[in-house]
Amino acid sequence: MSKPRIAVLTSGGDAPGMNAAVRAVVRTAIVNGAEAVAVHHGFEGLLDGDFSPMQLGSVGGVLDRGGTFIGTSRSERMFSEEGLGLAVERLAQHRVTGLVVIGGDGSYRAAEELDMRGVKVIGIPGTIDNDIAATDTTIGFDTAQNTICDATSKVRDTASSHERTFIIEVMGRHCGMLALYSGLAAGADCILVPEIPWALEDICESIRQGVERGKKHSIIVMAEGAGHAFGVAEDLTGMCGHKVRAVVLGHIQRGGAPSAFDRTLGSRMGAAAVDALLAGESGKAVCLKNADMELATLAECYSHHHEMKQHIYDLAMVLAR
Repeated sequence: MSKPRIAVLTSGGDAPGMNAAVRAVVRTAIVNGAEAVAVHHGFEGLLDGDFSPMQLGSVGGVLDRGGTFIGTSRSERMFSEEGLGLAVERLAQHRVTGLVVIGGDGSYRAAEELDMRGVKVIGIPGTIDNDIAATDTTIGFDTAQNTICDATSKVRDTASSHERTFIIEVMGRHCGMLALYSGLAAGADCILVPEIPWALEDICESIRQGVERGKKHSIIVMAEGAGHAFGVAEDLTGMCGHKVRAVVLGHIQRGGAPSAFDRTLGSRMGAAAVDALLAGESGKAVCLKNADMELATLAECYSHHHEMKQHIYDLAMVLAR
């Protein structure tokens, strides 16, 4: 009887800790008597047949590396009938009996389509946005917060020196969790997220109150989905009567060595994904729930984002006074 053959791919935006998850998938599969295969460059690599067998040593030295050493991509082809049919064919050609998909909601949608076509698949949440509602947190979220906090501290030095207001734009088109938690941790004076309406007048009033009590600078953390930092900075400059500067952190939020938390989370989730496949599960994703690993359907994971934690937002605003 042939051995189970488990493939792993990373898809969508890279996130620190993905390598820990790949490493755990490969080694857990091999230790449990299965073969391990890497699919390079995400779903595009899957469609192109870019597979390579993995051994225990193939994943040595990757635990502390940022990004994903097997590559990633965004694939429009995977959402066509032709592409999905080709993907199933490629997996059969390489004798894959189970697939682990590490990525965000778009990756989960593609994974669910494969599951509906008979492919055994388990998802792992890898995205710095932390926008997968079924899990308490996602791989990369913690590291990205640390990166934003470090950048904010550096910007604050300049803001204080010049007695100015700075807007720091962070990632999060539809979900403001990254802005919320990094803003709280960095001591932001104001946090703007797409889930909570905001007005320029209120921001200006907050800045004015700070000036009245002797505050020399202000830091605003803004999710990209809440507006455009440079435009908001220009509008605030005209309204508040002093210069407001904008900094867009961009892709540095995705890079860097993963934190200890993300290395541990990726390792646990990778192992849990293999265990789920070997137990016959499919169409589900590994989730962190109250410090334990659980499974939720892929649809539960991508159908909606985390609800904005209003009490966390209110706390951040209280502490900013």
